Amino acid sequence: MILQITVAVPVLTAALLATAGRWLPRLAVDLAAVLAVAAVAALSALTLTRAPHHAQVSWLGGWGPATGVGIPLVADPLAAGLALITALLTLAALLFSWRYFTEVQAIFHTLMLLFLAAMVAYVYTGDLFDAFVFFELMSVVAFALTGYRSEEPSTVHGALNFGIIQSIGAYLTLAGIALVYARTGELGMATAGRHLLGTGTGGHGDALVTAAFVLICTGYLVKASAVPFHFWLADAHAVAPTPVCVLFSGIMVPLGVYGIARTYWATFAGLVPLRAIAVLGAAAALLGAVMCVLQHHIKRLLAYSTVSHVGLLLVGVAAHGPDALAGTAYYLAGHAGVKGALFLAAGALLNRHQTVDEHELRGRGRGMPVTGATFLLGALGLAGLPPSGLYAGHAVTEHAAEELGWWWFTPLAIAASALTAGAVLRVWLGVYRGTPAEEDPARGGQDTAHPAGGGHEDPETRPILRNLPWTMVTPGLVLLLAALLAGLIPGGPVGAAAAMFADRDGYAALVLDGRVPHPHSVPADPWTASGVAGFLVTLLLAALIAVHAVRRRTAERTDASPGTLARAATATAARLHALHSGHIGDYAAWLTAGVAVLALLTVHF
Repeated sequence: MILQITVAVPVLTAALLATAGRWLPRLAVDLAAVLAVAAVAALSALTLTRAPHHAQVSWLGGWGPATGVGIPLVADPLAAGLALITALLTLAALLFSWRYFTEVQAIFHTLMLLFLAAMVAYVYTGDLFDAFVFFELMSVVAFALTGYRSEEPSTVHGALNFGIIQSIGAYLTLAGIALVYARTGELGMATAGRHLLGTGTGGHGDALVTAAFVLICTGYLVKASAVPFHFWLADAHAVAPTPVCVLFSGIMVPLGVYGIARTYWATFAGLVPLRAIAVLGAAAALLGAVMCVLQHHIKRLLAYSTVSHVGLLLVGVAAHGPDALAGTAYYLAGHAGVKGALFLAAGALLNRHQTVDEHELRGRGRGMPVTGATFLLGALGLAGLPPSGLYAGHAVTEHAAEELGWWWFTPLAIAASALTAGAVLRVWLGVYRGTPAEEDPARGGQDTAHPAGGGHEDPETRPILRNLPWTMVTPGLVLLLAALLAGLIPGGPVGAAAAMFADRDGYAALVLDGRVPHPHSVPADPWTASGVAGFLVTLLLAALIAVHAVRRRTAERTDASPGTLARAATATAARLHALHSGHIGDYAAWLTAGVAVLALLTVHF
């Protein structure tokens, strides 16, 4: 019953606010939304404490497994932990919005609550078709939130790109589910998995099973913004309200990774290989990191860093084992907190200075020490500062990758983390430690390389707040602190939760028989010499990247002639920007090519 209540609370509160919100005072609307999300967080925390020892399974409508048509909600420890992270991020976003949006209407709170309900239901569902339903509900609400400021043409453009690409991915996922149903006559993940395993050929799935897995994963890879399905992400983040970006980067995109992991381990485990997912994840980690460094629009910069880090999450899932899943769980928790805090800090900059253009903000953040500390600590977190969740995730996943012979994972993780951390550190150096344009004698008040005015944006709220209230400061600090301490979560429970998640027969027993599995597990151990060494190397590279970028921009402002290497880098950057054209036809073409590549790699491996 607790799982149904967890989903029902935000839905019922959203219905109340949609009906009566226009007549309620703003304070009442804010309180209702915050209390509903806090209740979801409390229920999720309770579920997390119960899941390791007591079966957390609810069959909707009382239609149990014997009927063959029942829809289960299932909460193992990893699912309950993910639901808790979702609720906490939503709570932080709503608290930030309390004073950030002074003229917001109740429809915003309604959409945020429906978004939370869709994400939690998606995490808990044990049914393939209902996963698609909640996936679509999540996408529809996210589309509405992206286009919340619909009076601006750029907002409409970004929202349409998001909605169309997400819809194409969802249709392909539905086609894959139809293939599973055609083969098994089942839509439950556990029951379909048992049928597929019984009809496999030599322990491997046939062409239909492979096609079904590829199609289902396509929609989830679009949500996870894996290369080449990632093009929508930066466009959506650039125009979505800042509190919405917290949920997009912090949890919605990682939910695509969760969908792949859950679908594989519950239904397709042992039938299809996951190495194709590793290839796409590695490509996302590298391309996302490079694009992150090339951005000077801070929200786009953070969006591409999400592409990069979610690529590492995909590699962790593809490493195909409980140890790697434990590392992925650590990494996801750290990513959610750090990225949420950074977007809230970017929102504070946008409110104060009406721009998130890094060049226009140079030196103008000196009067905002809290947001400055957030950017600095966030950069260190992205570099894997111990004992953060990102550090623990790197260390644990690295050990699992080494056992598979994936020697390339360590340099990949270091490169991706160094580039993304270096980009955020560059923002801190320029915005919070740099010299404002009007005080810079080296350029006489004019930036010839980066002329002012191109990055100006209307503030997302009025009036402009000269002194940030606690509701805009505390949520980011709490998220950042939680992320930086996530690596201290004991390795025993994390390892046990990962082993339970990866136990296909155990999941079936939990769903169909109500028995909690207790598979053999090894405690996750992030405190390794290689893990610490990896952080030190990453931090050094990140510092070098940031300092080099700042010095290069100083040379540009003094009209120094660029060298051959600089010109080549500029030409390469121009080509990469041209690929991310913003044209929906280009994005659809890349999605089609991505499906073909995923299918070929899956068959080849």
